[in-house]
Amino acid sequence: MTSSGKVLIYGGRGALGSAVLDFFKAKNFWTLNVDLTKNESADANVIVDPTHCWIEQEAHVLKEVEASLQGNRLDAILCVAGGWAGGNAASKDFIKNADLMWKQSVWSSTISARLASTFLKEDGLLQMTGAAAALEGTPGMIGYGAAKAAVHQIVKSLAADKSGLPENASVLAILPVTLDTHMNRKWMPKADFSTWTTLEYVSELLHKWTIQPSERPPSGSLLKLTTSGGQTEISKY
Repeated sequence: MTSSGKVLIYGGRGALGSAVLDFFKAKNFWTLNVDLTKNESADANVIVDPTHCWIEQEAHVLKEVEASLQGNRLDAILCVAGGWAGGNAASKDFIKNADLMWKQSVWSSTISARLASTFLKEDGLLQMTGAAAALEGTPGMIGYGAAKAAVHQIVKSLAADKSGLPENASVLAILPVTLDTHMNRKWMPKADFSTWTTLEYVSELLHKWTIQPSERPPSGSLLKLTTSGGQTEISKY
């Protein structure tokens, strides 16, 4: 069977990443997972060593992705890597958590941008993951907010002229409020789940933007996902 295309999921072993990867696999896409651990469902995996510095991670990922693609190009690079940690300036873990947030969100996003400059098709899609909370101040989770705000800025920069992306490529960021994941349900069991955005919704959205460039919002858009009563609306920033 002929493949529908090729996608790279950065963070393809996490809750959202696994859901996205499985969705694209079901649509007959070749999938490449880049993460700290292997995803058995992926067609290929690139394992990131968390003990490596930013520069070492970039060199390793670019080399391994090139070997996996064997001269082919990607229809989409979907960066859904990230995590959450709290802490205000008085917290003893403030700098520790801020460092972790920067590594999880900013390192992965910038390396995804490098991958896009090298391996993304013309008119391909580069997607990053910001956060609705980072549109404003985040005093109880400063490191998280700073890292996500940096992702927003990276997206705006990549959408501008001479950013290094391929011709007619699009870069977009999704800004979830809360995703409906197993861990979120575990830690917030009394929350109103009807206000959480499903992983299926995000997966469908990314697939649509990958296969239908005309359906994409303008490049550089920050797209806040707000869910109420199980229905999700998109607001563009």
